[in-house]
Amino acid sequence: MKKTWILFDLDGTLTKSEEGIWNCVRYAAKKLSFPEPDVETLWKFIGPPLLYSFREYCGMTEEQALQAQTAYRERYNTVGLFENRVYPGIRRMLRTLGRQGMKMGIVTGKPEGATRRILEHFDLLKFFETVACATDGHAEKEALIRRAVPDTDACIWMVGDRLFDMEGGCRAGAHTIGVTWGYGSEEELLSAGAERIAHTVDEIADILCPGAPVPEGAFLSMEGPDGSGKGTQLERLTDTLDRYGFDVQLSREPGGSPIGEKIRTILLDPANQEMSDMTEALLYAANRAQHVREVIRPAVAAGKVLLCDRYLDSSVAYQGGGRGLGVDRILEINAPAVDGTLPDVTVYLDIDHREAMKRRFAATQPDRMELAGEGFHAAVENAYHELISRDPRRYVVVNAAGDREKIAEEIAEKVLKRLTEAEA
Repeated sequence: MKKTWILFDLDGTLTKSEEGIWNCVRYAAKKLSFPEPDVETLWKFIGPPLLYSFREYCGMTEEQALQAQTAYRERYNTVGLFENRVYPGIRRMLRTLGRQGMKMGIVTGKPEGATRRILEHFDLLKFFETVACATDGHAEKEALIRRAVPDTDACIWMVGDRLFDMEGGCRAGAHTIGVTWGYGSEEELLSAGAERIAHTVDEIADILCPGAPVPEGAFLSMEGPDGSGKGTQLERLTDTLDRYGFDVQLSREPGGSPIGEKIRTILLDPANQEMSDMTEALLYAANRAQHVREVIRPAVAAGKVLLCDRYLDSSVAYQGGGRGLGVDRILEINAPAVDGTLPDVTVYLDIDHREAMKRRFAATQPDRMELAGEGFHAAVENAYHELISRDPRRYVVVNAAGDREKIAEEIAEKVLKRLTEAEA
């Protein structure tokens, strides 16, 4: 049987790279005392070789274009290549193709050093068996495709977002898929010979291996006392995971579903001070039962990363510890609600409850749970620590009392390690 190779362009196909490219073009133009290119001109730099772009779009001579290319790479090789973002769902698509036995490669007009650094930074290199890049200013896609897969009997697909990818693929005898989320239009791709068009990342897998099962995603939760900085760190982690190409779906407890949001209103309303502790615990469990079945499981089955602001651990800490109902009793109440669905990773923001509540009361009006006394919040903190001691493997524990940026970096590093290791 013929081997099937899927070759991907990089910029505009796997990564959204205009931020770094544009900043480096501006830097080069300024260094050579050329006017800063407008946005329309900057868009044209995505895809073609740099020398061609500086000559054609900035009106430079060959010598000036060479100088501009050198200046561009000065900045790009230190800063610009990381001003980048992998399109959401790319990792899921690559995993799907890999599981179907397809061989994959990169074909790009970028230099090899920068290309490999990008792929390594975003932990994408492991998906590809070949990487063909520009050499000595030569970046013609036809030649790169032939170099990437010298086996003339192979079935080759070229996937890209610009006419250069489609034309090069056609000349090399490859099938072609044009993608519309990048830097070229559908009209451009079709006129350049695109055999198929993919409007979403998932359509690539649908075209190449229809009906292939989607690899499961992951379930993450973030926990911590009120005032631990959870909202800020959820926002930072979401952005990081999105930048690395994970398809992130945010949710929360209480809430997370239409029914859950109604329960949330009841639970957090300061007017409901007469609510009994057991009623509170059962309402949280009811919310969770709906959340698991309507939101969490479907998202993970679809290959997404479901990131939840609080989950079962909060009930154990707040009702089991804070309300004094007992850790094991809350776990027992919630057993049918979660039905075995636990997070793959739980980030715990560790901070003394007194410091946390100072932060919380300085921010906004507290809700019913936050109005409980100091003893309540001390018991919550202790219950969290008991949970972590029972199952330390599931938790990423981070000191939440320090600098927010450093906390975000630590969380990102540890969570990304867990997620990327699971892709093997």
